[in-house]
Amino acid sequence: MFSSPFLTLFYKEIWRFWKVATQTITAPILTSLLYLLIFGQALENHVQVYDGVTYTAFLIPGLVMMSLLQNAFANSSSSLIQSKINGSLVFALLAPISYLEWYGAYLLAAIFRGIVVGLGVFLVTCWFADISFVAPAWIAVFALFGAAILGSMGIVAGIWADKFDQLASFQNFLIMPATFLSGVFYSIHSLPSIWQTISRFNPFFYMVDGFRYGFFGQSDVNPFFSLAIVAVFFVFLAAITVRMLKSGYKLRH
Repeated sequence: MFSSPFLTLFYKEIWRFWKVATQTITAPILTSLLYLLIFGQALENHVQVYDGVTYTAFLIPGLVMMSLLQNAFANSSSSLIQSKINGSLVFALLAPISYLEWYGAYLLAAIFRGIVVGLGVFLVTCWFADISFVAPAWIAVFALFGAAILGSMGIVAGIWADKFDQLASFQNFLIMPATFLSGVFYSIHSLPSIWQTISRFNPFFYMVDGFRYGFFGQSDVNPFFSLAIVAVFFVFLAAITVRMLKSGYKLRH
């Protein structure tokens, strides 16, 4: 079903982050746990978002999704920029592998890391609140779409950037604000109307909101609408990524 070069590249990408699991898996799990302890303790008795849902319980799915998104992006983007800088990218480009298989290997590895970190965050934080699974299928669908979108964005960023500070700018000025302003720590209904409107232009909001719906059966917008937004955004982003790979932009030229 899959070619040998595809499997080799996929295995290489998995092994790359697994060798430094303390940095790529344990560290983001610890960071999310600290967020939960700080925000949960500070706001538990002051914020009520959904009926019958404590603030800590509300926060956990948001932290899981935020960690999943950020690490899916980090996996593909860091791999590409490192390969470009140390010169090893040429070996992947010379391999008898199509650009679609190349995209698929990097994307699946990013999804895998995102899911592993997200699952780790959930296993560590779920002890702090009563978490239910109202619609598990929604959880899986939004987790996969979210990881795929950020994995694709990581490929785009890794191709575009020529050095680490350019990649850091992409992450600090786009990925980080979009995830923190996506409703991870709050419901958009608690915001002034102008910020509610702005939030609806953030695709990350729909990923987090739809993912959270799978746990509680409650959300800020209709989950089918969120799914439509996320699916269209993924198709759009995947088309851009594949086009960049096919043209060899900043890879072969």
